[in-house]
Amino acid sequence: MAIAKKIKSSLSNSSMIRKMFEEGIAMKKKHGADKVYDFSLGNPNVEPPENFKKELKKIAEEIIHNKHGYMPNAGYPETRQAVAAKINKTHGLKLDSDHIVMSCGAGGALNVIFKSLLDPKDEVIVPVPFFMEYNAYIGNYDGVLRKVNTKEDFSLDVAAIAAALNDKTKAVLINSPNNPTGKVYSEKNIADLARMLVKKSKELKKAIYLVSDEPYSEIVYDKVKVPNIFSFYKNSIIAYSYSKTLSLPGERIGYIAVNPEIEDADELVSALIMCTRICGFVNAPAMMQRVVARLQNTKVEVNVYKRKRDMLCSGLKKAGYRFEKPQGAFYLFVKSPIPDDMKFVKKLLEKNILVVPGSAFACPGYFRIAYCVDDATIINSMQGFAEAITECG
Repeated sequence: MAIAKKIKSSLSNSSMIRKMFEEGIAMKKKHGADKVYDFSLGNPNVEPPENFKKELKKIAEEIIHNKHGYMPNAGYPETRQAVAAKINKTHGLKLDSDHIVMSCGAGGALNVIFKSLLDPKDEVIVPVPFFMEYNAYIGNYDGVLRKVNTKEDFSLDVAAIAAALNDKTKAVLINSPNNPTGKVYSEKNIADLARMLVKKSKELKKAIYLVSDEPYSEIVYDKVKVPNIFSFYKNSIIAYSYSKTLSLPGERIGYIAVNPEIEDADELVSALIMCTRICGFVNAPAMMQRVVARLQNTKVEVNVYKRKRDMLCSGLKKAGYRFEKPQGAFYLFVKSPIPDDMKFVKKLLEKNILVVPGSAFACPGYFRIAYCVDDATIINSMQGFAEAITECG
């Protein structure tokens, strides 16, 4: 078959997360859904807020001219204005609708951002561990992903990032709260990163962009706050999704926010709008744009995820597992009790437990648990987790 060599190569390394998810489907058919404990996919099991259902029904019944028609590629002006107003109110900033481009989720947003920014062989610095689709999002536009290790607690190693910067660096991509660790980068961590980027930009005599992937920014626990990068660094861009905030992953709705102080802001926004079109997204979904414009102060009940996190952490700690307690998102990144994370993931499969090896996030020796599942899955899996670690010594 004459498919592209680049795609043929990628097929052999396709998403381990999806592979495990598909394995889970087969296992559930064989053993019964209640006997399989699937922690593979970050697919929210919390229903969207009631307000979402009310507004969706209301909009469906309203008489709106050209309700399902094309709109400006950047999105409806009223939606962009609502998003800007929410950011300003939350973080004390001064964005307007011209700094917002509606997107097909955070994945769509990142593809548009990198299409707009990258020339062939430009490098994007990415802290490890990271969501492995970043490889594709950057490679789609002939960019090069350059990995940099984080510290032991998964906070940013600013010195390591500084050492990786060079003439080819176009951007640094961060993800907070992080997938797979649940780590939220502190205000000090972001401030230190920003100061370093300002210094390095002057030394290299070029703009280095800070891109923040933030689909989990409102899923945080224990009064932790996610710093807004716009307050620290002018050449910054945010990719956001409502997939987790409103439990709408299948609706593919999000936005790109551009720092008003960014260099050549008008030209960048024009590029983002054009790339939204030529990447094939054309525009973010019309109905979802209309709905989220009315739900800027609405989100799922975060305490539901917090309770699941605490239940899972308590059970695994008792069994002898080691991990950093996540501050946000709905993932737990656990140290494998044996060096070979793939081997241990297979051991868990013997107990009908599906998790994703850390190797899938460029961080071998760990495994990821997505705890956005029903309580019974967590409770009933504990015996299998305990048996697996005991059997591995």
